[in-house]
Amino acid sequence: MSAYNTNPALVHAGHFGFAGKLMASIAAWNDARQTRNELAKLTDRELDDIGLTRADIDRVARA
Repeated sequence: MSAYNTNPALVHAGHFGFAGKLMASIAAWNDARQTRNELAKLTDRELDDIGLTRADIDRVARA
């Protein structure tokens, strides 16, 4: 079985050097931003249900 990566920022990172790495960095930053925003919307109880605290949000978003 084979896998096909459809994320253009990751697919082209090796082909376009600096521009590809820049696009991959921007995509990673945006993913972390979206994760951080979605987790911040949760209540403390909802975060506790998934085993997180407000202090964990930045760490999880960067991972």
